[in-house]
Amino acid sequence: MKSKKVLGRCLLVLLCIVAAIAIAGVAQFYHRSDPKNRKQYDTTNPFITGTAAISAHRSGAGDFPEETLAAFRGCVENPVRQVDYFEFDLHMTADNILVLSHDDTLDRVSDAVSVFGAENVLVRDKTLAELKQLNMAAQFVNDAGEMPYAALHGDAVPEELKILSLDEVLDYLTAAGDYRYIIEIKEGGDVGLAAADQLYKTLQARDLLDRVIIGSFRDEVADYITAHYPDTHRSASPDEVLQFYLAALTGKQDFTCSYDVLQLPFNDAKESYGINLGLVKIINYAHAHDLAIQYWTVNSEKDMAYLASIGADALITDYPDRAADVLNRQ
Repeated sequence: MKSKKVLGRCLLVLLCIVAAIAIAGVAQFYHRSDPKNRKQYDTTNPFITGTAAISAHRSGAGDFPEETLAAFRGCVENPVRQVDYFEFDLHMTADNILVLSHDDTLDRVSDAVSVFGAENVLVRDKTLAELKQLNMAAQFVNDAGEMPYAALHGDAVPEELKILSLDEVLDYLTAAGDYRYIIEIKEGGDVGLAAADQLYKTLQARDLLDRVIIGSFRDEVADYITAHYPDTHRSASPDEVLQFYLAALTGKQDFTCSYDVLQLPFNDAKESYGINLGLVKIINYAHAHDLAIQYWTVNSEKDMAYLASIGADALITDYPDRAADVLNRQ
């Protein structure tokens, strides 16, 4: 009986320790730095500008159907959004054309189930001509809870709501202004490497290499870009972000890397593995090593103001107009 009581006390102490660690972890995750500790460094990195830039995440997905021409036009033609960067994602079609899509499959945003008669159809399994049949805004829900484009199918779908090829979106944006781009290659393996080849050739032919940050969550694609296209600007892969974080945490002096930009999740414990990446210590360390810091997906005005105050180089947001207002750019 005595041993059971002792065991019970030990378990209670252990539970208290675990709870204390958990509470401390939560407190650390939501800790905010003092902007007074922000430092300035000399830099040769073109993406470190001293003030926070505004990036339209998925072309402004909070207000418009993501990664459609309607969204790009909504940002370009409305001056209150003050967009500096457009962020979008690429997949390869069955006929080897790069198109804009965040997901591997088409169900979340489009009417693919009704058009193709099946769920979870992959972008990769359809040609561009087949994908052009879709309404890429069919599932869009606006802030009022409405689905204004859900009834559009077939010939009733306007061009601005159809899937976009990389060439189509670059044709529009390069004619519209001097924007920068954050472009993520979503696929890995051989398809991801082929996408990297094609993306590089397109950017080189358009003289856009200096205006684009290429990203990939796939290590093999990130490594391939570094090895084959050293004249590109690349963001860190998830493994590289972790390595950077450990170096920043310990103040490692001889830290080196092969990327120019860190794109970090903020205020999302799941995406950041419970690690608080929104600290002035992190930004100072990055800038000291000539690395730009960009945060996603920042939709709260409070978070925007905080990150800008501690030296974030870009706010990647679904709502560029909110960021413009916070940064007093309207």
